[in-house]
Amino acid sequence: MSPPLSWADSPPGTKQFALIADDPGAPAGTWVHWVIYSLPPSVANLAAGFPTDPETNNPVSAKQGLNDFRTVGYGGPCPPKGPQHRYCFKLYALDQELSLPPRATKDGLLQAMKGHVIEEATLAGKYGRGGN
Repeated sequence: MSPPLSWADSPPGTKQFALIADDPGAPAGTWVHWVIYSLPPSVANLAAGFPTDPETNNPVSAKQGLNDFRTVGYGGPCPPKGPQHRYCFKLYALDQELSLPPRATKDGLLQAMKGHVIEEATLAGKYGRGGN
């Protein structure tokens, strides 16, 4: 289930938001947990348990891409036993609306956003399963 997220003080000129959540320290390299985009500038939060539909208008209008679990929507943390992993939620304020269809990959979203990011904010948290 996706965690609740909120933000404030959108930069002037914001036309849309996009969010990418990933684990940059995963054993096989950065692991993508969530790709969500085409969020209207009026949106300032995402409730816990956001729907996993590729495109939704309820509770907010958004499109979602493929995570590295090869599913649409949020895929929660699942680190191996051992040290905690750092999970990063990166919110991007964009100066244009993206015409990207649902089910885009992180790389596809980053390419579509190129040259259109006004500001970026990152929230990082740690999670681990303990053991060795």
